[in-house]
Amino acid sequence: MADLLIYGAYGYTGELVVEEAVAQGLQPILAGRRDDALRALAEPRGLRWRVADLSAEALDAALAGVAVVLHCAGPFSRTAKPMIEACIRNNAIYLDITGEIAVFELAARYDAKAKAAGVTVMPGVGFDVVPSDCLAAHLKSRLPSATHLSLGFQSNGRTSHGTASTMVENLDAGGAVRRGGKITPVPSAYLSRTIDFGRGPAGAVTIPWGDVSTAFYSTGIGDIEVFIALPMSARLGLWATRFLRPILASGFVKKQLQTRIDTAPRGPTPAQRERSRSFLWGEVTDTAGQKRVSRLQTPDGYTLTAMAGVAIAQAALAGKLPHGFQTPAMALGADFVLSLPGVTRADEP
Repeated sequence: MADLLIYGAYGYTGELVVEEAVAQGLQPILAGRRDDALRALAEPRGLRWRVADLSAEALDAALAGVAVVLHCAGPFSRTAKPMIEACIRNNAIYLDITGEIAVFELAARYDAKAKAAGVTVMPGVGFDVVPSDCLAAHLKSRLPSATHLSLGFQSNGRTSHGTASTMVENLDAGGAVRRGGKITPVPSAYLSRTIDFGRGPAGAVTIPWGDVSTAFYSTGIGDIEVFIALPMSARLGLWATRFLRPILASGFVKKQLQTRIDTAPRGPTPAQRERSRSFLWGEVTDTAGQKRVSRLQTPDGYTLTAMAGVAIAQAALAGKLPHGFQTPAMALGADFVLSLPGVTRADEP
């Protein structure tokens, strides 16, 4: 079988991906910057490893003989571009677990080059955006005339170092929605609404989630916003960041916040992940006033990221992905998420 390379393998999520890959009978090559961390992860599992930074020369050497790269080292706003270009140069399929709008838009611009190289470029093969992308495509199939899409998330899980670091990186970025087919900057917590995720009403506000980018490609719907359910105190905190952007943009402030992250646990424990569930809601409407609502329940986001990422890597190794820029639902269909253990979907009549 052609080789799968997992880059950023020793990060919190990367290690979960490695464990899932091995459990599925794969023998991935592990890669990243640190030889000691790679060795400690690879040797007990009988896996190969390659040390590489993100320079072109190092990546070209690391990708020798590799058919698929599953990129797990963020923030992807810094790391995606060199890896995408290396994959295209080396005729390897590019997958990653980002949730960053800018990375999806970057990847879309490589569509023609990826097709010419005969490879796929598919960011977002984890919790963001696999379940929400599939939910968006499902809703579009229920109401083909839909012109407006709203998506929402609710979770009782904890975040990892990598997720928290990406949040700090983007603290001063504000929000984003899609209007008339174009991504539009808006203030943080721009819109609020009450959403029933299947467990009763919850207050939610908009966030610049990756689906603001990807759902447009998957559905063709031009007006999109994404909500997250949060306690009132957290919603007010997001709203307050509108007035603190100059402070939050400060390198000093970001460094202090990152220091606090670095001293916290790497991420949720296995027991915490086992107890955690994620809830997704989606609504589409059209100009005639028709509406459709659907919901998903999934395992913990990190657990789902490992399962989805490895499942899509297996599809890539089997030659089942179309070439060019793809979203998960574009390539694998709206029901792909239902193939993952512990995922259920329900439609309102």
